[in-house]
Amino acid sequence: MTPIRLQEPFRAVFYAPFYAALARGAYAAEGVEVQLLGGFIPGNAKDVVLSGQADLAWGGPMRILLAHEADHASPLRNFGSVVMGDPFFLVGRQPNPGFRLRDLAGMTLGTVSEVPTPWWTLQEDVRQDGLDPTTVKRVTDRTMAENAEAVAEGKLDVAQVFEPLASQLEMSGRAHVWHIAASRGPTAYTTYYTTVQNLQTKRAEFKAMLRGLAKTLAWVAASPSDALADCVASYFPDLPLPLLKAALARYKAQGMWTPDPFYPEEAFLRLEHAMFTAGAITWKPGFAGTVDNAIVAEALGHGPA
Repeated sequence: MTPIRLQEPFRAVFYAPFYAALARGAYAAEGVEVQLLGGFIPGNAKDVVLSGQADLAWGGPMRILLAHEADHASPLRNFGSVVMGDPFFLVGRQPNPGFRLRDLAGMTLGTVSEVPTPWWTLQEDVRQDGLDPTTVKRVTDRTMAENAEAVAEGKLDVAQVFEPLASQLEMSGRAHVWHIAASRGPTAYTTYYTTVQNLQTKRAEFKAMLRGLAKTLAWVAASPSDALADCVASYFPDLPLPLLKAALARYKAQGMWTPDPFYPEEAFLRLEHAMFTAGAITWKPGFAGTVDNAIVAEALGHGPA
């Protein structure tokens, strides 16, 4: 099999199973050499794949939905799911165990500026809880770290963040988690993606990767979260190990990662609907038009568990 270039969108704790597959040699054990191409700008990963500089990437299915919005004949397809829970939280300075999303009325919310999906999905949750999301007063031009600090200093009511910021705030006693976005249910956040052509010409290599991914996901599900933290710690050299362990323990407890690489349609439909109601897309290309679960079934020799 030919070597495969795998594009990382950016470094994030919730991507831990992808790093675990590399760290544990799961791909090599299936006979395929995988080179990780580091990334810092999430939106660039799609372009790297389309240009042929990478064979596939992992990232948000929202990128493929946006690609199909711009070009109904887009060659990009998702396959091989990993993160099917929303990894974001709302945090506030004081404990607020009775918080409801409708309580955002009258508050100022610092939303994620780095990527758009967290607000797209949250705005639909807000709508479902009876509040018009367009009426929420938002700060949209600050980083998650800046918003987290503003909450801790009492300068912002509530902020939308992911791990390790949520655990860092709680461990320091400077803020508390008010809302867990993953509580809405399965939401498509991270899969592999590539082109239709690559799915054919590199099918053997991709199936080998899927077998390695499946074994990694099974190991993640069966192992303590501390073992996952120890496994991927080298990918987060600036993150204290106790904080990494706390962050991954929270994510595992929330069922953040799929037990196998089959992409659940329910998770896709929830994302697609949220993007539609947010105005990010104006048509729905559908699950069959953007996802290849057949390659997963071929790789594993069975359908979803």
